[in-house]
Amino acid sequence: MGITKGLKPAKVFEYFEKICSIPHGSKNEKALSDYCVEFAKERGLKYYQDELYNVIIVKEASKGCENRPAVIIQGHLDMVCEKESDSTIDFERDGISLEITDGYLHADKTTLGGDDGIAVAYALAILDSDNIVHPKLEVVLTVCEELGMEGASGIDLSMLEGRMLLNIDSEEEGCLLTSCAGGCHVTCRLPVHYEELKSGKTFRIDINGLTGGHSGCEIHKCRANADILAGRLLLFLRDRGFDFRIADIRGGRKDNAIPVDSSFTINVCGTKEINTAIDDFTDIIKREYKTSDPDIILHITEISETPDESGDFKVLDKLSTDAVVNIINSLPNGIIAMSSDMPGMVETSLNLGVIDMDKDRVVMHYLLRSSKDSSLDYLAARMQCISSLLGAEAEISAQYPAWEYVPDSKLRAVMIEAYKDIYKEQPRVESIHAGVECGLLSAKIKGLDCVSFGPDILDIHTPRERLDIASVQRTWEYLLEVLKRL
Repeated sequence: MGITKGLKPAKVFEYFEKICSIPHGSKNEKALSDYCVEFAKERGLKYYQDELYNVIIVKEASKGCENRPAVIIQGHLDMVCEKESDSTIDFERDGISLEITDGYLHADKTTLGGDDGIAVAYALAILDSDNIVHPKLEVVLTVCEELGMEGASGIDLSMLEGRMLLNIDSEEEGCLLTSCAGGCHVTCRLPVHYEELKSGKTFRIDINGLTGGHSGCEIHKCRANADILAGRLLLFLRDRGFDFRIADIRGGRKDNAIPVDSSFTINVCGTKEINTAIDDFTDIIKREYKTSDPDIILHITEISETPDESGDFKVLDKLSTDAVVNIINSLPNGIIAMSSDMPGMVETSLNLGVIDMDKDRVVMHYLLRSSKDSSLDYLAARMQCISSLLGAEAEISAQYPAWEYVPDSKLRAVMIEAYKDIYKEQPRVESIHAGVECGLLSAKIKGLDCVSFGPDILDIHTPRERLDIASVQRTWEYLLEVLKRL
């Protein structure tokens, strides 16, 4: 144990620090999955590991609890890998560098992976203990939750006995989640064509300093989206009469995170002064987002042309340049509808998380969410309609269902009473406009009773992510009390 030495609960933080030392971004969970398997082997616990690298570990009930129903503890192995522009981490090979500041555990210029490393740490600490009172435990650790819940979709749960599931994948202590939005990914691919320019000036525009955040939990805060700002700036320049061609455009890293930076390179013909236009646009954006994104920065750099072997500079032709500007500004983004059933709750939304270019296409990655499956289907169909009109193709993938509220829940009742006894107050029972795996898992196990909870984790999916150390301790004590009562 290193930086977390002395933190309580000791075993939880010991395992969390170990998890952070193992690279485990989405699609790169094998090493952490194998670690969990070795953990089970060393303790003589029954385990399953599938070809996706999902892991199930089973521990028999503690003495005196043999006749109680089995309980499932569930979380996911992968994390969102975001970093500040000056971070040198290689998420494929490097572990997370941990720091402690003002009672919070956080990472050095990267996401922490508290979402959902803390669930794995809690589970391993319980499995490693001989003095915790608990029924039979079935720990389910999935992969690729952050990329569309691929692990939960593909996992075989037929060997499980449990019909009550504790999902430790929420980030607000005192909140018990009992339903969530469904979602899907939409990838828009716009074919583009190039031409060769031998005149004009070339500029790179960088948009940085945005607040960002979780594209579900924080979509209602209406924070700026760097990819949308890039498209809006291009539209602003076109409306100002600039004759330009796009050479490159990129922004964001994950479709479930509101992008904090983007950049594009354009070749501008004519004598119009672009720096003044950029200043004017910056003033507009800073006024609009002065509260949510006070640190927005736009930076323009004139760069030397990058000729190919023939001495020509390749850029998108005018039709393709216009098509890129049109599609970014035509497809919807952000909140689409608020819930009429739960005042103040977002019902339907989407987030443009990534813009990228390959050889002959501009590719845009969206994550759509809705608490109503019919509204989700309609929004996805709208994306296809608009894309088609603009000459693009929209592919829908990784769709997962909403998790519906269960009126009669024994698990929820036990957790409410345990919370009131420990905290001396009523917990909040809520829905969330984000995806948790309970919906997919409930579809696999008939009558599954689920509650999602967890300690305080702030600014998840951003390099500002931090885990409240005291909250981890309180949530641990609450988890153990719930297991005792079950």
